[in-house]
Amino acid sequence: MADGDRDSRRDGARENSRGRKPVAKPAAKPSRAKAPAKAKAVLEEQAATRPGRRRAVANAAAAAIGGAFKPWTKKEVETAFSRFEEANPHPEGELNYHDPFTLLVAVVLSAQATDAGVNKATKTLFEEAPTPARMVALGEEGVARHIRTLGLYRGKAKNVVELSRLLLAEHGGKVPPDRAALEELPGVGRKTANVVLNIAFHMPTIAVDTHLFRVANRTGLAPGKTPLEVELGLERVIPDRFKLHAHHWLILHGRYICKALKPECPRCLIADLCRWPEKTPA
Repeated sequence: MADGDRDSRRDGARENSRGRKPVAKPAAKPSRAKAPAKAKAVLEEQAATRPGRRRAVANAAAAAIGGAFKPWTKKEVETAFSRFEEANPHPEGELNYHDPFTLLVAVVLSAQATDAGVNKATKTLFEEAPTPARMVALGEEGVARHIRTLGLYRGKAKNVVELSRLLLAEHGGKVPPDRAALEELPGVGRKTANVVLNIAFHMPTIAVDTHLFRVANRTGLAPGKTPLEVELGLERVIPDRFKLHAHHWLILHGRYICKALKPECPRCLIADLCRWPEKTPA
């Protein structure tokens, strides 16, 4: 008998003596090396479908392309703002406030929040603490109780109480009509300072928020990679007589017409002047 036959019979006898067949080894599991990359791709895809993410992408696209557009002429700028003025001679912000102090607090709270959400929170807050002294007396926990519906409310509560304390200690309880002094207060950056100076003290400042940043770049009116670049660009091109209301016109235009995800170009007052090539059809 050949050696191979002997081996086969011997193996068969072993199977019979044990009463079962040899168990096949399980197949090797596929490598998980690519799993993290796949998960990352899924997360990125999900993030891209979220409205906040898509708005950020739209703004970034406008900033990337805006600088390549043909600059506006002085006549075009004059025409655009004349149209804004005719349509809305006295534009106003949408935050509720009573005086410079409550305006300052409302703008600080508006970071990463909607004006409607801030107005809902400040209704009871301003009833209980309408002055810096009352705000300090209310304290962080008291402020937080009113604004807990807003994002980052604990940090905002801390800033509101501290800026109120500094207004009392360094400015006699008054909001200073000075950008540098305002920016020394907790939670106050250049945009917030510009809003307060413009609305409370009627200065021709231009506060560049996400809407205005998008409009300035998308239209080619004042392209820039940063809010400061856009602000300085707008100050250069906008005629002095329009500057007091310019930031309100542009912010409202971006919020309700030149939207991030689907701009309403057929309703746009300046569609014929706008440089954006991908206008929404009627």
